[in-house]
Amino acid sequence: MDPHPSTPGALLRRSLRRHPRRLGWATVLLSLHQTCEALVPVAIGVTIDRAVATGSLPALVASLGATALLFVVLSQAYRYGARHVVTGWFTETHQLRVEIAARVLDPHGLRGAPPTGELLSIATNDAEKTGRVIEAASLVVAGTAALTVAAVSLLTISVPLGIGVLLGAPLLVGLLQLLSPWLTRRTAPQQADVARTAGLATDLVRGARVLRGIGAEDAATARYRRTSATALASTLRSAGAIGTYQGTTVLGSGLFLLAVAGVAGALALDGQLSVGQLVTVVGLAQFLAEPVGLLGFAGQKVAEARASAARVVGVLTAEPLPPAGRAPRPGPGALALPAAGFHVEPGSLVGVVAPDPADAEDLVGLLAGRRPVRPGELLLDDEDVAGLDPAAVRARVLVEPHVVVLFEGTLRSAVDPSGDAADDELLAALTAAGAADLADLELPVADRGRSLSGGQRQRVGLARALLRRPAVLVLHDPTTAVDAVTEEEIAAGLTGLRRGRTTVLVTSSPALLGRCDRVVVLRGGVVDATGTHGELAEHPDYAAAVLR
Repeated sequence: MDPHPSTPGALLRRSLRRHPRRLGWATVLLSLHQTCEALVPVAIGVTIDRAVATGSLPALVASLGATALLFVVLSQAYRYGARHVVTGWFTETHQLRVEIAARVLDPHGLRGAPPTGELLSIATNDAEKTGRVIEAASLVVAGTAALTVAAVSLLTISVPLGIGVLLGAPLLVGLLQLLSPWLTRRTAPQQADVARTAGLATDLVRGARVLRGIGAEDAATARYRRTSATALASTLRSAGAIGTYQGTTVLGSGLFLLAVAGVAGALALDGQLSVGQLVTVVGLAQFLAEPVGLLGFAGQKVAEARASAARVVGVLTAEPLPPAGRAPRPGPGALALPAAGFHVEPGSLVGVVAPDPADAEDLVGLLAGRRPVRPGELLLDDEDVAGLDPAAVRARVLVEPHVVVLFEGTLRSAVDPSGDAADDELLAALTAAGAADLADLELPVADRGRSLSGGQRQRVGLARALLRRPAVLVLHDPTTAVDAVTEEEIAAGLTGLRRGRTTVLVTSSPALLGRCDRVVVLRGGVVDATGTHGELAEHPDYAAAVLR
């Protein structure tokens, strides 16, 4: 695999190189459009001098026909040129999003990865702004072509005017580009602050249960308000910078137009320009504001693209969290956290009760590989997980989180995304998960399972995990959204289907804990007590968490 670009500039250059056909056609067609736009005042001036001033009907018909043809070419060139621009822009955006998703989903994880919400912002907003460099590049060429045609046209009418445009237009564009680094410096913090705020909001929503458990809602809310206020201030500064840049572009174009029109008027009064030539010069002077504006717009988009590209590069070049390691040896599925005194025998059903929700989240996060494993911290069949390949470990240890995520499709695809299971296997998994009422495997499922109730989503997620039949299955609060009768059905179905396979239930459900071979109580990340559900009934922390 080719290495990812290591700098924002390298990423933008690669974006341009990846779409030569789209960029080439977009550049040619938009340049043709701008050329035709520049020739419209010329056509009008020629019509006045050769047809209107002479009273020649054939010349008038020919001039009008040529002008009409010019407008046909102009409109079609823009239509198809814009289509190639948008296609190239959106294609590059898609490819960047795929690359970012691949890095984020890398089983080895990312060192210093931003929060989930911030990653989402990078994969959406920043990828789109980076892909827009294709539009900016085509507009730079098209605007330059328009300025060149306008300058040549003016040279044929008046050498001083043509030379003035040839010298003045690049000078104006160059002065505008001096603002580009300043605009990038203002844009980059704004994009980072907005992404950080989105990330914090996502994390707050996902961690609402934990925050309520530790009574930290007010502190989290205050932190979000501070971050949001910072993002608002950055956005206002960025908007001010963009407004200044655009205002400077408009002002510079207007002053340039005024200068050209003023010189043309003086030449006309002196008799050096005909009426048609004067109209052409004034029309070209008005038109010059468009390519100068295009170049200014392109400069703004390049500045935004460079700021976004820096954030995209940060994700694409992030180092993997742990080394790749090797695959674990086949084993019966024994788990151990030696420092915590936590051991799960092969084939056993173990319940975990954590009075502090943070302990439960930390255990599940460790088993799911959402945080790095320290050497000796976690053992799988007596092998140190820190030296194993994370993807291979996840194939052996499946963690079904509390928050179930379902993709749009049918019930069949929600339970069996790979499409390999037979109908009887699917129905058996659904029945064990207490979802026997969902017998229609072709039932439509909306994005994120919105068409299902909370309890149905939870049971479908449980059925999906059971269908995989992993060596070790870890379930985090799998029955919080179901009634007591359904919870008993799930407890019976779960123990029956997982008999002989290692299963860890992180829960406070008496129905589930009562069927466990052994239950442990976690306090401060270590085992505080162990026994059966009945034996732990007198334990104060256990009773408070389970028998309330």
